Parts: sequence; structure tokens; C-alpha cells
Amino acid sequence: MTGPAGPDDGPETDAAAADEPQDAADRPEAAPAGSDGPEGPGTGAGPKGSEAGGRPEAGGEAGGPGARGPEADGGPGAEPPVSGRGGAGESPAGTGTDPETGQDATGTEPAGAEAEQDATGTEPAGARAGQDAAGTEAAEAGTEPAEAGDGTEAAEAGAQLTEAQAELAAQKVERERIARRKAEREGPVDAGAKLSGKAADLLAAVRAVEGGAKPAVPLYFDEAPAAPRPAAPAPPRPRPAAAAPAPAPAVGDIGAVRAVLARGGAPEALAGQAAAALGEGAAEQLAEDPWRLLAVPGVRPTQADGFAQALLGPGAGPADERRGAALLGWLLDQAAAKGHTALEAPVLEKALAQYGVPAPAETLEAAIGDGAVLVFHEPLGPPAAEDEEPPVRILVGLEGHALAEEALADGLARLAGTFAGPADWSAAADGPGAELVRAVAGHGLVTHTGGEAARTEPAALLAAARRLGLRAVLAAHAPAPDAVTVAGLLAGTEGPGRDADGRFDLDLLIVLDAPQLDVERAAALVESVPDGARLVLSGDPGVLGSAGPGRVFADVLAARAFPQVVSRTPDPGPIGELVSGIGIGELNRVDAPGKEVVIVPVRDAGEAVHRTVQLVAESVPRAFGIPAGDVQVVTPGHGGPAGTRALNAALKERLNPGPGRFAGFDPGDRVVHVPSPGRALPARVVSADAQGLHLEVPGARVVVPQDRVEAQVRHGWAVTAHQAVGSRWPAVVVVLPGDAAQALSRDWVYTAFGRAQRHLSVVHGVEDALPRAVAQGLPKPRTTRLTGLLRALTAAQEEQP
Repeated sequence: MTGPAGPDDGPETDAAAADEPQDAADRPEAAPAGSDGPEGPGTGAGPKGSEAGGRPEAGGEAGGPGARGPEADGGPGAEPPVSGRGGAGESPAGTGTDPETGQDATGTEPAGAEAEQDATGTEPAGARAGQDAAGTEAAEAGTEPAEAGDGTEAAEAGAQLTEAQAELAAQKVERERIARRKAEREGPVDAGAKLSGKAADLLAAVRAVEGGAKPAVPLYFDEAPAAPRPAAPAPPRPRPAAAAPAPAPAVGDIGAVRAVLARGGAPEALAGQAAAALGEGAAEQLAEDPWRLLAVPGVRPTQADGFAQALLGPGAGPADERRGAALLGWLLDQAAAKGHTALEAPVLEKALAQYGVPAPAETLEAAIGDGAVLVFHEPLGPPAAEDEEPPVRILVGLEGHALAEEALADGLARLAGTFAGPADWSAAADGPGAELVRAVAGHGLVTHTGGEAARTEPAALLAAARRLGLRAVLAAHAPAPDAVTVAGLLAGTEGPGRDADGRFDLDLLIVLDAPQLDVERAAALVESVPDGARLVLSGDPGVLGSAGPGRVFADVLAARAFPQVVSRTPDPGPIGELVSGIGIGELNRVDAPGKEVVIVPVRDAGEAVHRTVQLVAESVPRAFGIPAGDVQVVTPGHGGPAGTRALNAALKERLNPGPGRFAGFDPGDRVVHVPSPGRALPARVVSADAQGLHLEVPGARVVVPQDRVEAQVRHGWAVTAHQAVGSRWPAVVVVLPGDAAQALSRDWVYTAFGRAQRHLSVVHGVEDALPRAVAQGLPKPRTTRLTGLLRALTAAQEEQP
């Protein structure tokens, strides 16, 4: 792709700050520097190995159990490469393909491309994970418990519950509601009367479990219920400001866990995380089953093996049932971190074999019989003949994700089924977005797709509904005009209150940026919409997907169970033309007489940093009159010589130099605040005091407590595409250093280029990797069940008289 000559660059500036050596956590180990993998970090800086059979050593990297042992093929130390997700917000990479294709069974990267962070999407403490995300890492989400005194945070901030705590409280209520619904389901599964072969054996296993026996074959739950299950009313949920934060683990509990960790040679700094992950009796659980350590973010199988050997001695072998069960849960957690809500049973068995489990099929069967995981069969099409068994694929998943997906499917079907009937909106259906207005007038659930320009249509629908006297709310992933955020809506800090049943007090909910909904957040949102209300899910299918598990918007579209409105509003100008072509796999040359699109070729990462600083500080402001504060840099990853860390260091040195006296920040610094997983809010540093770091975010000021600053705040002149999704800026500089070629995909390029409103500069060092990524780099599919559930529920509804 070529473009017009760039704006006058003026005198060159010194970007030496970007050439400073990175610390150990940022240093590329086994992948091209600056590349965070196809959709996650591509540099492998995990906990280092010891020389003693993988035993974790105290003094290993904080945040992980420390040492990583020898990796002998087939034994408990044989650890297939597992790349982490590129942050809690990273579009999960991987499709659950088997290791023979070059990826491990959970869809992770081949050896030599391990993540800069560990496999769970978190990182060793003291090192920021190199990940492309909505800017969140597990630590950044504020989920890492303090060892003591965590419960005083709200009191220190004026007894006000933070937005992150409020959202977590709302999600906890939703999970409890889902668990109650599961407990209410009684009786055998009414399915399978005509099945034979493997499917019939699976159904027999269901009956066996219901009778109290252990099944001889995997248990599954039928994918096609006989009729839609009515949704139980949501319990009343008070405004989260009245809720209390979850208590931190007791100091005594942490002390007991610390003692067990010390006996096993693991870093005692993990005690707080282990106590929070395992709950009551964490020390006893670890002493009895050392592999439970895998429940702690950042711990890898080789480290858990070493810990178990230290506690149990020679008896801690690869065939231990406890090891197999813990590995199975860990593998499913890794799959969830990459967006999958389930994995195929053969894929899991192959992955278990890679980790030295001698009888993976029996291990999987035992876990199913114990209820540790759930199994489902998903029809792959109609049977070849009437008396033949329909083809199915066997999926295995964790209970939380499975129940959230089922609750979401039920909730969507409920909204479509409780719609009272078409309304006369003819007076409002003759302006912008008329097709969307007409569809919403006649249906309870509507999907709407389109690019950035198409966002005017939901806005027109909102105005029309309000003119008709309806209680209408517009919610978006990131702050937007006349909209609340989805996180704020769920937390109760924004938008309408809730009625006596705990549901939103509204008639119409329009959700922008629907591709950013993960399955748990979507379930909580849909279950909060009252019967008879209308729901619109709107978004651009071409952008990067959600940070968490699931592909909700894509699955709803694929089910074709609800009306779909496709916008015909094109994105204007040369940038719109360029991005529209990328969406269909074409990187076209565009005419940009006003230098709307500029290509800046570079030879290496150092030159890429230098030219980026020059563009932001001088060229774009001088040529287009856009202040440097309105120019956003987007790059594929956090690590490497041209990642966000290096670019932010160079940009800070040029635009706001200072000693970084507030945990590395100074007043005026441009930052990204991550209050909860999957959210990255642009902000500016105002000041700091004993309470913490004071930030100015759109429409408000927030205080980030001192102990959360490192986890929740990072410099924001340069961000990743996932951090940028849902937002736009007058000018954007997309940085593509040569070593980032493997990180590129069509949806990444589409998202990054589409963040620009008036001007787009592309610092181009990847040569033909860019057009190849646009043409061939399709998003990696996620294994989910929502499409099948929606089709089954819709078919059941249609069969009812």
C-alpha cells in the first residue's frame, strides 16, 4: 500500500529514551522483539527454571512460584509451550487445535513464541505483562489480594465503593443467580430416545449419574432442550454504593498458606493470591493436594509439579489423579483466557498427554464423573438417514462459563418471546436510521451492524424512542456521547436504577460495541433487561473481539434467530475507504489529497520510535493543526523495542519530561486507567497524595490507591489496538515495526486503522506482511456453544403450538 507523501517532518528529534535496555520482564526471549504474538505477547519471559526437577524456589520471580524445572518429554516436567492471552482484554488467540499443527491443544503458540507473560494472562509481579489488550492484565484488574488491610480501601477513600468493586459485586450476584437456576433444574435430561452408538452411551452416563453411579463414559447435557426454560426473576440488587467489598483473606489464613508454600519451596509472596483463589481452608487444600497451586494466576504445571514433589516426595508422580484433575482445570482456564467457553474432548485428551498424564481419557472421564467439568454434545448437522445417529462433537467446559452461556441464551430467547407486539413508530421511522427504528418497533431483540459512521443510527433510534416517551438507554464499551458505559450500567454507578425484581428500569436498551461483550458480562446484562423491553445489540463485526471468553455478538449473528439490520452508511473519506477495504480483505491504495492517510517507511524499530515521536510532537500538529494531546499512537504489543513501553518512554521524555516521582508518573502525564478487566480508560495525571494517584478521566476524577497504581495505571500516549477499541481520536499513528509482522491480523489492522477520524499515519516497517495479514490473517475462531443453544431454543419455540 502506498500513500501520499508525509507531512513536513521538520527537524528530527532525539528518541534515545526508546533505546534504553528493557528490564528482564520486558526483554524478548524467544520471539521477535516488539511482537506480542498473533493476538497476545510473543516474548517469553516466564519464571525461570531451577535445576531441581521443577521445584519452585523462593526468590524466583515474584508473582509466579519461581523456578521452572527440566522439561523431559512425557514426564511431569514436560511442559508444552503455552502462550498467555495478550492480557485481560486481549483477543484470545488460538482455536483449540492440536499440537501437531504447531499449536498446543488449547490453541496456544508453538515453542519459541511463548508469551512475555505467563500462560494465564498474568505476569510475574514487578513486571508489566506484554500484551495487546483492552489494556488489562489479571493484576491490572485489581484482583490480586493484599495480604492484609485490603478491606480498608473503601474507608480510606471516603467509604465509597469503587467502580471495579461495584462491578465485581454485580457479577457475583449474577453468578449466584445462575447457580440457583442450576440447582432448581431437576429430573433427567429429556433427550436421546433415538440415539445410538457413542451418543447413546453418553446419554446412559447421564442416567447413571442421576442414579448415583459413576459413569463409564463421559457425561453430557443435551444441547437442545425440549422447550425454552423460563428465566427465573433476578433478585433485587441494590445500588452497589450500598454494598460492601468482599473481605480480604484473614491474616491467619494467609500465614498458614505461607507456611505450606515455604515447606514446598514456593515463594511466600504467593500466599495472598493462593488464599484468595482457594478460599477457606486454603492451607489444608494445598497440603493435601499440592497441584491446587495451579489455581493461582501465573503458576505453571512444571512449577506445581516441583511444589508437589517437595511436599509429597517420590509419590508425586505424573499418574497421580490429583495432578490430572488440576491440569484439566488449568487447561480449560487457559482456553477461557483465549476466548473459548469449551474445548473438544479429543483436544483436551491430547493436551493432557502432552503434560505427561499416562491415561488422559480416563482422567477426563473421572473429572466428568466427579462433576469437576461439564460435557456437552453439539449436533454438527442432520443425520444421513432417519434411523442413523446425527453427527455430534463432544465439548468439555467449566461450569461457570457453561451456565453463563445457557443463561445468556435463555435471556435472549426470553426477550424475543415476551415482546408484546409491534408498536406504531411510523412517526419516528422517516429520518436517519429509519430501517433500525422500524425493526425495533416490531421486535423485542434486534442486531445492528456497521462501521464507525453507522453509530449515528443507534443514536437516532435513541432520540426517536425518547420522543415517544420511552425510557431508553444507550450503553457503550468506552465513554461515548449521550451514553453510559456497560460496566457502569452493570455496577449501578451509571444509568437507570433497578426495579423490585432487580432488573433495569427501562423500556429500550441499545448496546454499542457489542463485539466487546464476553459471555459473563453479556449474561448479566441481558438478564437485567425486564420482560417486554426491547434490546438492540449494535457493533462492527470486523473489530477485535472481547477480552473475556465467548464471542457473543458473532454467535448471535451466526444463529440468525433474530432480526438483523445491516447499515448502509459508509465510513466517509480516504480513511473510511481504506478501512472498508481492509474489512473485506483488500488493502487498497486510496487517494488522499489532504494527506488524510500517510505512509512513513522505516528500516528498524529504533527508527520507528524516532519517527513516531517526530510525528506526534511536530509533524501532525504543524500540518493539520491537531494538538499532540489529540494524537494517539497504536502499536501491536507492550513489549519489545517499539512496543507501548518503549514508545511511551520516548513520548514522555519529549512531551512531558519529569522524574516520575509518583510511582513513575508526573502531573500532566497521559495514562490509561484499568479499573476492571476488559476496560481501558484514557486519563491524565493530576496529582498524588497519601490517598493515591489522582486522575482526570472523561467526565470525572478518580483516585487510584497507592497499592493499585502499578497494576491499574500505565502511560497512555501509546496503546494497543485492544486498549483503543471503542474510542476514536482526531489523529492516529499506527506503528508497525518489522518484528511485529507475526502480530498482525485483519481484525487488528481494521481496528487500529479505524481509530482515526481526520488523519492516519502508518509507520511502516513490515513490508508485505501488512497486505498478507489483511488478505489472509483471519481472526482465530473461538470454541463456543451459544450459536447452537440459540438455534435449539428458537426451533423449540417454533414447534410450540
